[in-house]
Amino acid sequence: MSKLLECIPNFCEGTNKETINKITAAVFSIAGIKVLDVHSDVDHNRSVITFVGEPEAVKKAAFRLTETVRDLIDVRSHHGVHPFIGAVDVIPMVPLQNTTMEDAIATSKELGREIWEKLQIPVYFYGESAELPYRKNLANIRRGGYFRLKNEIHLPERTPDIGNNELHPTCGAVAIGARALLIAFNINLDSNDLETAKIIAKNVRETHGGLPGVKALGVYLKSRDLVQVTMNITDHKETSLKEVFDAVKVKADELGTDILESELIGLIPQEAYFPDMETYLKIADFSPKKVLEKSL
Repeated sequence: MSKLLECIPNFCEGTNKETINKITAAVFSIAGIKVLDVHSDVDHNRSVITFVGEPEAVKKAAFRLTETVRDLIDVRSHHGVHPFIGAVDVIPMVPLQNTTMEDAIATSKELGREIWEKLQIPVYFYGESAELPYRKNLANIRRGGYFRLKNEIHLPERTPDIGNNELHPTCGAVAIGARALLIAFNINLDSNDLETAKIIAKNVRETHGGLPGVKALGVYLKSRDLVQVTMNITDHKETSLKEVFDAVKVKADELGTDILESELIGLIPQEAYFPDMETYLKIADFSPKKVLEKSL
């Protein structure tokens, strides 16, 4: 069996379909790459593309994507509710078939060096690729976003792992790292009160005594005039999708609102799925292709 590495770049464009298609086409152009999912969101103004291949092909595809984004997106004029540090905000590498975390780390480091040497975009390593302990948590790199980083990049604690202490003029910086599978999961509330979403996010967030392995933010979706609890579940074995949904619902009930629907960003592993999950979690557009093993 061949080696398979999963890559899930997030880039700062969620509205311009022509631009998104050109960036996706850049990934498709690399031999040996299979694109599994493309998700774009208007309010986050962000797209997430999921693809797999052998490590060398994945590295080439991630580089080609970054190069294309550099040519098409100017991060200085970007607006969206999701935090970001660059036009290509983050490039995660996840070991799948016949690959190890060491393979993912090595690929991420090679990609980072190439992005700096050829594109002059400064690089931060996070997750298992982190070279500084506090950068293992992506939130510590992304804290304050692009505009704060622009003013602080010269500080010792904010210096890139590779590159000069200056952001790329139009592309900013990029975080690259190896990590285990995670689930990106958003819950939309029947409310337009941002404070409600923030309270619920804080309640379920691990760093505030909530659910283990859950990262959460409350955001306002202008296009729909409602609020969302946007989450990453870093260990679905420790905290399941059902447990996250239930915890959000309990707090929403306390605050006098309800859950309208939820959505999965990218794919989930088979073992995270449970019978009638799409009904229980109120996922409107669920497809079997959202299960990683069924898309490979």
